[in-house]
Amino acid sequence: MRRPRIRLPHSLAGRLFATQIALVAAVVAGCAIFAYLADRDQAVESARRQVTATAVAVAASPSVQTAVRERDPAVRLQPYAEQVRRDTGVDFVTIMSPDGVRWTHRDPLRIGERYLGHTEAALEGHTFSETYTGTLGPSVRTVAPVRDEDGRVAALVSAGITVDAISAQVRRQLLVFVGVALTALAFGGAGTYLLIARLRRHTHGMNAAELGRMRDYHEAALHAVREGLLMLDGRHRVALVNDGGRELLGLRGNVIGLPVTELGLPPGLTEALQAPGPRVDEVYLTDERVVVLNTKPVAGGERHGTVVTLRDHTELQALAGELDSVRGFTEALRSQAHEAANRLHAVVSLIELGRAEEAVEFATAELELAQALTDRVVAAVAEPVLAALLLGKAAQANEHGVELVLTDDSRVDDGLLPPGLSARDLVTMLGNLIDNAVDASGASGTRPPRVTVTVRADGAELLLRVADTGPGVPPEAADEIFRRGWSTKDAVGGAGLPQGHGRGLGLALVRQAARRNGGTVALADAPAGGAEFTVRLPLQHVRTTEGVPV
Repeated sequence: MRRPRIRLPHSLAGRLFATQIALVAAVVAGCAIFAYLADRDQAVESARRQVTATAVAVAASPSVQTAVRERDPAVRLQPYAEQVRRDTGVDFVTIMSPDGVRWTHRDPLRIGERYLGHTEAALEGHTFSETYTGTLGPSVRTVAPVRDEDGRVAALVSAGITVDAISAQVRRQLLVFVGVALTALAFGGAGTYLLIARLRRHTHGMNAAELGRMRDYHEAALHAVREGLLMLDGRHRVALVNDGGRELLGLRGNVIGLPVTELGLPPGLTEALQAPGPRVDEVYLTDERVVVLNTKPVAGGERHGTVVTLRDHTELQALAGELDSVRGFTEALRSQAHEAANRLHAVVSLIELGRAEEAVEFATAELELAQALTDRVVAAVAEPVLAALLLGKAAQANEHGVELVLTDDSRVDDGLLPPGLSARDLVTMLGNLIDNAVDASGASGTRPPRVTVTVRADGAELLLRVADTGPGVPPEAADEIFRRGWSTKDAVGGAGLPQGHGRGLGLALVRQAARRNGGTVALADAPAGGAEFTVRLPLQHVRTTEGVPV
């Protein structure tokens, strides 16, 4: 018949508990065995000292030295020896003649018999101890010589304690120790159980293999997920960051243990990471990227930290900007088609009224006005991306009742821009600046609302300058205009949309694109009283990492 297998606890906490109990029990058992052996040796040694002191004291007693010279020493020595035995606690005190005949014994019937044990050393005048089996069983005994006035050995004294008495004493001490050991084992087991119960709660009852697999999956997931993951402890220090998080935040080197304030992140993003409450789908800019941020405090009885997830929104934001531009172009074309239809109706009506000359004059004036702007832009800006952007923005501005003017000193030849300066970055910078200027000019109430654009190659750099006739930027906001969430509506009193909804990213994106291409963005007062933004980009392409030229 097969014996049933003993199943060990599966959880890590259970195995640790069993191991701890076994270790504590083994330690207690080892200590008990050691204490027993030590106590036994100590008890034997204590008994030896006791019987030695008793034997030496009896041998030196004057009454004993006198009695051994009498004809029948037993008469006086037997009562004396029993009295000493009772007073000292030894098991026997035997006084004998040099040839080993007992004069005293615990059992009076044994008087006159020969002493069982060794006496040779005592006969030579030495006191010695031994363990020997006598009439009372095994005992620890000491034999001492009794000397007469001439110094000769006149008698011998043997005092002893039986081994059974020593063992009984050791057992009493061992029982006390066992009681203490069992109490220690009970307290140790209770303490171990409490610790293991807490460990079981933290490990959710998983065993070591499951924890190992979870750790492997954890490491694999961290490196496989492209989204950024950042974990902060209760003091807002980095506890964990994956590869995606390092890339999105531009982190270099070992950042584990560093506070978020020392990561070199933008102030708005740092503030969001330190916020106590959760954040949902908030958009922030770093030097290189647009990221969507979500934060959630770690659940538990007390706040232990924050889990942060990051998604790359850079490409999506750029595509959204391009989509807005296309949508604006579409609206402008729709408006122009509507206006063209109205003008065509006017021309047809003039012809029907027989006023052909006036119809030709009206149509020619409209064509000259539209062609003048096209010719001006195409002649000054040979770069197709910039030319198309300016024509489209002019149409959008006209739709909003704002005049877009290209300055006379604007000039950019075809092929002048370096290959590394992407068309998307140009659209991002110039398009956002013009859109903001159109919004500011149209909402300011000044007449006529105008946006002045300068695009020229100035030496070794490309200059993009946009000025408006709006209210300008308040001095107290000059340092904040490029942060996430600020927009030109803030400058004209508009409430705008709350942060995190993609509102107010334009100027922040302009600065990010400029830095990415080794350029700068500056704010000044426009000659017409509004705001003037100037972007300077090196024509010798310098791509940057984290805003630092490389």
